[in-house]
Amino acid sequence: MATLTPDEKRPRVSDSPTELIPGLQDPTSDHDEAAAAAAAEEEVYSIYTGTARNLIVMTASVAGFFSPLSANIYLPALDTLADELHVSDTMINLTITTYMIFQGLAPAIFGGLADTAGRRPAYILCFTIYIAANIGLALQRNYAALLVLRCLQSTGSSSTIAIANAIVADIVTPAERGLYIGYGSAGSVFGPSLGPIIGGLLTQFLGWPSIFWFLVIFAAVFFLPLLFFLPETARKVVGNGSHPAPPWNLSFLQLCKRSKSTTPGTTTVQNRITFPNPLKTLIILSDKEVFLILLGNSLAFAGYYAASTSITSQFSAIYHFNEVQIGLCFIPVGVGSLIAAYTQGQIANWNYRRHARRSGMSISTTRGQNMDEFPLERARTEVILPLILIEGLALIAYGWVLHYETNLAGPLILLLCIGYTSGATMNIMSVLMVDIYPESPATATGANNLTRCWLGAVATGVIVPMIEGMGRGWAFTVIGFLCFLCGPVIGVVWGWGHAWRRERHRREKERN
Repeated sequence: MATLTPDEKRPRVSDSPTELIPGLQDPTSDHDEAAAAAAAEEEVYSIYTGTARNLIVMTASVAGFFSPLSANIYLPALDTLADELHVSDTMINLTITTYMIFQGLAPAIFGGLADTAGRRPAYILCFTIYIAANIGLALQRNYAALLVLRCLQSTGSSSTIAIANAIVADIVTPAERGLYIGYGSAGSVFGPSLGPIIGGLLTQFLGWPSIFWFLVIFAAVFFLPLLFFLPETARKVVGNGSHPAPPWNLSFLQLCKRSKSTTPGTTTVQNRITFPNPLKTLIILSDKEVFLILLGNSLAFAGYYAASTSITSQFSAIYHFNEVQIGLCFIPVGVGSLIAAYTQGQIANWNYRRHARRSGMSISTTRGQNMDEFPLERARTEVILPLILIEGLALIAYGWVLHYETNLAGPLILLLCIGYTSGATMNIMSVLMVDIYPESPATATGANNLTRCWLGAVATGVIVPMIEGMGRGWAFTVIGFLCFLCGPVIGVVWGWGHAWRRERHRREKERN
């Protein structure tokens, strides 16, 4: 990053990001007051506050909606597609498995792009690929094309969650990050509940191709406002937001504002853009603390994937539901995840403040703080350890109520519990990953997606054969006990993670 003089750091009135989004402090035209304002901006963590911050997080949240929406809107159509394409349930489930493989792989590439080039270029590339893939899916009529295009669809949509978490890390301090990660992931947790309902209705009344035409229209309608209004937030590109982005990385609104200005331009942050290196994700995974965090998170979320994937085939066989009825059965999973996004964020922030008071550390919601001496690992993992036990028990109970074909209320209530506990675990572990890798939040979240989605892909691929070979009850008993394993894994992070993080930072300082 280039060193800027005080004059270069002072934002122009006409080009300052504060002018382009409401809710920011406007610099005055007076020289001394502008210099003081610029100095103040350099001290605060981000210039985006109030309404501006909320709008940016909301936009990121809606963008994150597309990945789980695309995964789940497809589920009610599985039986219909299997019949029309003349393939087995196991083969049609393979299109879910491959989707999740690319859901884990793509963020490793696009996360690096978002951390170096910026959030906006990554979004533009993602949505271009996503819209093209959905057009192809709507037009294809054979299994091979369906399989390949689902992988391309996943490639375009799956990085939006990683970018959403990165945007939250750009503009929100650790003291409030637990809540805002929940807000940022709210869009992604609507997918499991709304997606199957929309997919069931479209499949029932308009046919399965209408699913993909719907996604094309929805993505295009969202993508255009994103181009016009979303500012760049990547700290390597715009710092705390007070440095203007390069001209090619400005929103159309910012370009219009700049073209009307006659004031000389300010110096931008000089950031070298390199081709995204997915090996950076593997480097992050080589850290023992990160490996254990992601292993625990993945085990917990594999249970969610196994349960949600089983709904279509099992509820159709047991309760003889059509596509619309099956779609409605996904509501409890999504509602549980949505409740988790808001309640666990509040609990995470409360536990953070409790540990801060115990450590004698002052809490700032406007300025960044050195976290080396703060036990972030304990503050985050303490609130999810009880949830892991509940999720494992709920998975075991879910398998046996399906086995005995009980009243529909039984599996639906258990799906609500599974959605809540797995969603809460994912949110808190996402916060922790951003906390310990604040310099590359999109890459860190990409590593999270890689392990979570790949282990989830295994769960979706084996759950139907397990049910056929072992029965519903014993299949989910095995899944439940695998979920229990993440308790000891997270317990190790709770006990030794802080010391490992400080040692890693010490080694990095010595190398530099």
